[in-house]
Amino acid sequence: MDRRVLLRGLAASAAAGPLASLFAQPSEAAVPMIAPAAAPLRQMRGMWIASVLNINWPSKPGLSPDQQRAEFRSWLDLAVARKLNSVFVQIRPAADAFWPSPHEPWSEYLTGTQGKDPGYDPLGFAVAEAHKRGLAFHGWFNPYRVSMQGDLAKLHPDHPGRRHPEWIVAYGGRLYYNPGLPEVRAFVQDAMMDAVTRYDLDGLHFDDYFYPVNTAAFDDSAAFAKYGSGFPDLAAWRRDNVDRLVREMQQRVRAAKPEVAWGISPSGIWRNKGTDPLGSDTNGSQSYDNLHADTRGWVKKGLLDYIAPQIYWNIGFTVADYAKLAPWWADVAAGTGVQLWIGQAAYKVAASGQPAPWFEPGELSSHLTLNRGLPAIGGDIWYNAADVRADRIGSITKVVADHYASPALPPLLPRLASGRSPRRPILTHARRTSAGTELRFHTTGGETPRLCAIYRVTSGSPDPRTGRDLVAVVPGAKSATWTDPAKVRGATYHVTALDAANRQSPLSSGRRPH
Repeated sequence: MDRRVLLRGLAASAAAGPLASLFAQPSEAAVPMIAPAAAPLRQMRGMWIASVLNINWPSKPGLSPDQQRAEFRSWLDLAVARKLNSVFVQIRPAADAFWPSPHEPWSEYLTGTQGKDPGYDPLGFAVAEAHKRGLAFHGWFNPYRVSMQGDLAKLHPDHPGRRHPEWIVAYGGRLYYNPGLPEVRAFVQDAMMDAVTRYDLDGLHFDDYFYPVNTAAFDDSAAFAKYGSGFPDLAAWRRDNVDRLVREMQQRVRAAKPEVAWGISPSGIWRNKGTDPLGSDTNGSQSYDNLHADTRGWVKKGLLDYIAPQIYWNIGFTVADYAKLAPWWADVAAGTGVQLWIGQAAYKVAASGQPAPWFEPGELSSHLTLNRGLPAIGGDIWYNAADVRADRIGSITKVVADHYASPALPPLLPRLASGRSPRRPILTHARRTSAGTELRFHTTGGETPRLCAIYRVTSGSPDPRTGRDLVAVVPGAKSATWTDPAKVRGATYHVTALDAANRQSPLSSGRRPH
């Protein structure tokens, strides 16, 4: 997911390499006109916060704990200001950890020295701060990348790769765990599940890195000789290795923390139609072949709670048209029970070398307008946090104004929808003040809700299944006060509580301000 790092290398070789077609100019295709839909009750509105190479957080290694904490709070405050409801934070960027892991060393991106204690628990702090603001926290893990450099001797002496050099494959100036070794697959799962079981994560998230791109020189021949019998070729065996990881992660997450969402954000093209009739009408790099990731298969087999393909191309791009890929993915996900969220390329807006549509303030907003006509699409995740902050040419401001004017609850996984919902809150009073309408409410039962939703009804019957009357989503609390700055005469207010799985309680009794 560290797209800038990858794209620098891609751009340098684009003119001569097989990926050259991805940098072609767009066609003159028009933006599809889709009628506006009612505000959704639930929608993924997320952004990625990257730690590898200090892309986002921490901004550089060696900052003091107070400086790191201040930086992270500013990213969360940005998410709230942009009307987002989720953050995807990279907490295991390269076989290391942003928490005191018994399996792997502290990340060098914290202190500048791999294995050095940063003096606090970054993950524990980050999760608490996100929840304090009503944001869902998805832990973002890279399963097989060991190091961004290629010298095994530079890893911490106690690093698992030093203790098990037979697990390591050096390739392209970097180090990787070998996905073909069962002991590696078990180990990386143990390392990641440690965070899932010890922290209040809302999700476990992989990006698009499995086998590295164009892996002809990736030397896993010994593992293939040992474990590859019965497969027609090396590629089929590699895909099976990745499928096993995906399937086993699903099983372990559901056994340990069934309320945790498990998903992957793969590259946007599974296969091109020219290669496979089931593929998309595109002509770009194929994850099935180049990363050995059968992304469509994972959805069809139900191995994920959600998939978030990185559709990082503009509408009308001849090689990979957003207006063709989004409907293709919607068709793949429809009826499977797997949620579909779209990875959006905020980093491309007004960036050097990008085609003309990326210099139009409304390009990203037009993506979400198109999504409205595709019911299978349940929201978006923005790459990356720095670009959400930069808001070049006002593109993010336009997205927020066009699509996030009304609040939205986080998604509810279909497999959890039938579970027991929280108890209804009690709205004790609603009174007019000079600042607006002040509400006071408290929740019942032993659990503090994750969120509380506030509905303002001006006509008809209240319906907590739609976003029509939703006016605010606030952090959960046993008791709270919230003021609606709008002074709406004749309105009736209701409150609901949401648990960690985002199940919603029945409505509280209604109150009119006095």
